[in-house]
Formats: sequence, C-alpha cells, structure tokens
Amino acid sequence: MKVKIYVTLKKTVLDPQGKAVTNALHSLGFEKVQDARVGRYIEIELKEKSRTTAENRVHKMCDQLLANPVIEEYRFEIEE
Repeated sequence: MKVKIYVTLKKTVLDPQGKAVTNALHSLGFEKVQDARVGRYIEIELKEKSRTTAENRVHKMCDQLLANPVIEEYRFEIEE
C-alpha cells in the first residue's frame, strides 16, 4: 500500500515560513495571494493486507513521530 501523508500547522498556530512565502509572492507581483501556509508531504510504502490495520499503523506513526500533535494536524490517503 502507498500512503500519502500531509502534515500542516494547526490553524491557530502562527506560520512564519508561510508569512515569508506570502511576502515573497507579493514582491513577485502576486498581490492577490492573501495567505500561504507551509507543511510537509510524506510518502510511505506499507506492507499490510488489511486497510484497517494500515490506517491504525499510520495514525500511530503520525502521532509518535511524523507530526507534533500539539501544533500540527495530519491527514492521509491510502492507495492499494
């Protein structure tokens, strides 16, 4: 199974990197950009037969290592 994981800062957390991207886009002439938020994308190949087991494992991976649950949220897609 191929797992695509998207990790982003929670909406309530300030994103200085996103603010820098917004400012840079404005300086390049893209004034209509109102806001940018920067996150991470992770792909994992997972050897599991059960989709439910795979989902549980991915949640554990994200909670324990891939995302900081205090300031980040995540979502994932599983392709079989």
